[in-house]
Amino acid sequence: MAFKGKPPGAGSGEMSRRTAALRPAIALTPEEASKARALRRRGAEPDAIAAHFGVPVVEVEKALVQMRSPRPETTRGTLNVTLAAHRLVMAERIGDEPLWRTVDRLLDELLRRRAEAMRRRPGPGRRPGAAPLPLFPAEGS
Repeated sequence: MAFKGKPPGAGSGEMSRRTAALRPAIALTPEEASKARALRRRGAEPDAIAAHFGVPVVEVEKALVQMRSPRPETTRGTLNVTLAAHRLVMAERIGDEPLWRTVDRLLDELLRRRAEAMRRRPGPGRRPGAAPLPLFPAEGS
């Protein structure tokens, strides 16, 4: 199968010259900085890494600051829905509101209405002593 579209250019994936110029100078070569990051990923402390390379801890910390680290919790996720559910969300969207905000608003309304209906409904459909359903935090909180 032939490649479709424009192939990546020379140097794609490399750091931009502007980003490289803005970074502070480090007393480690790029290879040493890469090795320092690898040692840190394996659990070595910055003091031990600095001693290994014979440089001040500050220089090692500059190299380690440039490491990518995993986020402890994600702020977004992917939700696969049917085309009908997608059309519903798009129809409920207000202006150019982000889709995540539309979905949050719709789910918040559903949970509020369900909680209100449970408060009004007497009888077996209601669990005695059941805690109210948690609602999404209000916008801006």
